[in-house]
Amino acid sequence: MDFDEVLKEVGAFGLYQKIIICSVLLPAALPCAFHAYSQLFIAATPQHWCRIPELEPWTQDYIQLVKNLSIPRNKHGDFAECSMFSRNYSEMVRYLEYRTPYELQREQSSKLLRLDQDAVVSCQHGWHYDKSMYPSTVVQEWNLVCDKSYYVTLALVLFGLGGLIGNYVFGYLVDLWGRRPSFYAYLLLEIIACAASAFAWNYYSWLGLRFIVGLTVPAILASPYVLAIELVGPERRVFCTIVSNIAYSLGLVLLAGVVYLVRDWRYLTLAVSLPLLMLFSCFFVLPESPRWLIAVGQPKRAARILKVMARVNGVHVTRDFMERLYERLHIKQPAETVHYGILDLFRGTNMRRKTLIVTLIWFANTSVYVGLSYYAPALGGDEIWNFFLAGAVELPTYLLLWPGLSYFGRRWILFISMLVGGVACVATLLYQQQADVMLLLYCIGKMGISSAFVVLPLLASELYPTVVRGLGMSFSSVVAMTGPIIIPIINHMGQQMLVLPLIVMGALLIVGGFASLFLPETRGKNLPQTLEEGEAVPLSFLLCCCVESEPKNRQTKNKGLGRNRMPEEAAKVYHRVGVGGPAACKIVCSICKKEMRTL
Repeated sequence: MDFDEVLKEVGAFGLYQKIIICSVLLPAALPCAFHAYSQLFIAATPQHWCRIPELEPWTQDYIQLVKNLSIPRNKHGDFAECSMFSRNYSEMVRYLEYRTPYELQREQSSKLLRLDQDAVVSCQHGWHYDKSMYPSTVVQEWNLVCDKSYYVTLALVLFGLGGLIGNYVFGYLVDLWGRRPSFYAYLLLEIIACAASAFAWNYYSWLGLRFIVGLTVPAILASPYVLAIELVGPERRVFCTIVSNIAYSLGLVLLAGVVYLVRDWRYLTLAVSLPLLMLFSCFFVLPESPRWLIAVGQPKRAARILKVMARVNGVHVTRDFMERLYERLHIKQPAETVHYGILDLFRGTNMRRKTLIVTLIWFANTSVYVGLSYYAPALGGDEIWNFFLAGAVELPTYLLLWPGLSYFGRRWILFISMLVGGVACVATLLYQQQADVMLLLYCIGKMGISSAFVVLPLLASELYPTVVRGLGMSFSSVVAMTGPIIIPIINHMGQQMLVLPLIVMGALLIVGGFASLFLPETRGKNLPQTLEEGEAVPLSFLLCCCVESEPKNRQTKNKGLGRNRMPEEAAKVYHRVGVGGPAACKIVCSICKKEMRTL
């Protein structure tokens, strides 16, 4: 049974769907945006220099003098952050005590007191931190600098590892429990773990709680998104995808505003977690997906939800209509619930190929999107402003994608978005000495990957059948979460070569972009319900649209038409004219359609 046809009878996009999208889908983007990137500010590393106990009385008023006396400079002329001069500072203190404030001010910029030939050692008594931007961070509180600077990268790596494990578990829960309970279970765990991390007593307790938050972050957006596209007709899936990504980008912009107002890391942790408890006010509003209920053999629950949907949408539903509807739903379902696993994604040839290609593209997109977001502070200047800009540049792309996805489809927009973003990232190699051009190319790359991330979940949700949609999307995102585990390490390596992470990410985007050309176009197509329907959708094989698979339940004795083969007449034209010509595709497709009509 085609559920999309049933959905039209009760309203494919009426008041009911609009209420669900506005009250659940849009606010549900905030937890993922807040918790995924607040760690950049919670564990921000401000400028620092070695602490000299003897010079403490002069640190507040004569900081430049103290640095001149105790801190060497690196090859760029900046004060070193992890080394100090080995000097008799007690003698210096006795000298400074007899100087007037005027003389001290005059000597702040003097180099007479600096003796570069003195021995340089690592910091012996801790560090002073520049608190002009962040009064308190995890790095400041537990001195995660110099030989412990990798602790910050380790936290990001474990956060990404948590997302990988959480996505794996989530893939089963969303198809086993349903969309609604799995969403609220993850949301509750995320809020509790994040709020508890504000009271961490040491680095390791904080790291463990952040790992738990990482379990939930990548998956927290999937349930309401999958639910939304399963509640609407094919022509409204683009709308759901666009508004979901707009809400996510607005969440990034809003996070920048929260960080601007709340700089202390403990208060910031509470500010990005506790307000999300308000999402539980929608607990009784959010329904279960009737499409999923039908797929797992629960037509009675699905019928009740469809009845409410029809009433809210203003569709007159008679008792006879509901009886007929329930009969249709009940007849088409098996007597007992069937459970599906990851192996079902690879049983059929077409499903296996599509799963692998979608997973590769998802890995590229996740790695680059997270990598560019993590990379924003490395651009220099105001870190909060850079992050705000990285989120704000995503918004204009959605205005272009909205009509584009409806008129041009998914596949080519995904390819162009990834190609533009990848080329912009790689081009930074030529302009690494020009900060303004680097920022412009970074913004173009961010816009490209943001566009790709709009299209990919939509395309994947339209390719995976309903019975394994949550599992399939979670599998692809689980594999993709290996990217955020590796990307922080690459960004850390980029401290020696600023553009290295951008080059790696750009190359990854270009490879993923070309892989997207193999996926079929899904614009205007009904969502596949069963594995057999998903297997019947063939790959596109780049430019030619006519290489189709024959459904398993449709056998033919036609010698020229078999599984994954074209009619003999079409094959002759195809090989004679070649792949690249549009005329060839048009001729071959017409022959394919003619032959299929005779079956």
